[in-house]
Amino acid sequence: MAKAAGTSVNRKADIISAAIEVFAEVGYYRATTALVAQRAQISQPYIFRFFATKEALLLSALEVSWSRMLQAFRQVVESASPEQLEIGLIQAYEEIMGMHQKEVLLQMQAQTIGEEAIRTTMREGFREVRQMVLDAFRRAQIPNPEERTLLFLARGMLCNVSMALDLPELNEK
Repeated sequence: MAKAAGTSVNRKADIISAAIEVFAEVGYYRATTALVAQRAQISQPYIFRFFATKEALLLSALEVSWSRMLQAFRQVVESASPEQLEIGLIQAYEEIMGMHQKEVLLQMQAQTIGEEAIRTTMREGFREVRQMVLDAFRRAQIPNPEERTLLFLARGMLCNVSMALDLPELNEK
């Protein structure tokens, strides 16, 4: 029985991974659970064993992407010296963008979706990142922590646009 539960958990993770890819590639509105099932190499009805709706699947995909980002930032916040904090956070985000580009694209697209549950998930994710960075900057006694947090978030958004458009000169210093 434990093996079946583990397999079930793995299949759910496989479905979420496939959904991240499909949503990032074709967008939420054009994506179908059939496309996700095809990508995950399962039957479409199997998706509904784990997710009642396509929106619930998207919300789970967004939660995975926010959790990954928050965990990466948390590791930096807990280990970096005050002098290395900001550069460590930037490097952590660059690593996320390199290794999990589809998740970044997914979040970018989700910012434009009007469904309230999705907007709420996006607001909560941004608020949590903002608060974590702001608190870390304050503890590190970085001057003007509110402004530095704003600039950190703005730089991240510019990095997203640069990556999505394949326009690296947007990030040149």
